[in-house]
Amino acid sequence: MDRNGPIALVFHTLVVCFMLAPLVIICLVAFTPDSTLTIPTTEFSLRWFKAVFVHPDFMASFYNSLWLATLAATIAVLISLPAGIAISRYEFPGRGFLNGLFLSPLIIPHLVLGVALLRLFTLIGATGSFGWLVASHVVVVTPYVLRLVMAALTGIDRNAEQAALTLGAGPLTVFRRITVPMILPGITGGWLLAFINSFDELTMSIFVTSPQTVTLPVRMYMYATESIDPMMAAVSALMIALTGIAMLVLDRAFGLDRILVGQK
Repeated sequence: MDRNGPIALVFHTLVVCFMLAPLVIICLVAFTPDSTLTIPTTEFSLRWFKAVFVHPDFMASFYNSLWLATLAATIAVLISLPAGIAISRYEFPGRGFLNGLFLSPLIIPHLVLGVALLRLFTLIGATGSFGWLVASHVVVVTPYVLRLVMAALTGIDRNAEQAALTLGAGPLTVFRRITVPMILPGITGGWLLAFINSFDELTMSIFVTSPQTVTLPVRMYMYATESIDPMMAAVSALMIALTGIAMLVLDRAFGLDRILVGQK
């Protein structure tokens, strides 16, 4: 087996440090007792974390983002599951077009998508609706779920399904009792990635939110345009912690290598 040489190891180490350094710094700043963006040197304080939880706008935006991400990820799974089965297992006219259509949001800049959705919602009189905001996020996160569902469907052994059909089980029973449990890591991983991407989405959300449906990233952007203080670092640290905990739970439950890389 080929091993990385010392130059490759040094390069990888520098890349990892470059990626982690901003996250570490922002987490340290979140614990400062001062009113400026400084790294604490003498003592750590939870002052700014407390300020986040008593700030009504941030808490309202957090709940908006939580419900939005949950609904968007769940709907994306409900769409991606039948779509993934159809695309990965059957040949039919327009199969390639359908696959490209579902995956197209990956290559469309979110800025362009946000402007286009804003124009569409203005034409149909749907601006400010939470339901249409959910639909917008479903469009963005569905490709992540679909890719993992299709990868899971491609990697499973269909002999168990065929054996169940031979023994008299109906298609619905086979799907519920055999297919879904076998691709559950892909479904769960897709849901989690969709949730994280929806929760962190900013660029498109700026165009399609209303004062009543402001999400947490949009609220952070609005707050940063007015003032910069360690409360922004505290919110960022909480979002980093939430993402890290979600990925840790997923790794313990199914294994990230199995879900994201396809290793057994």
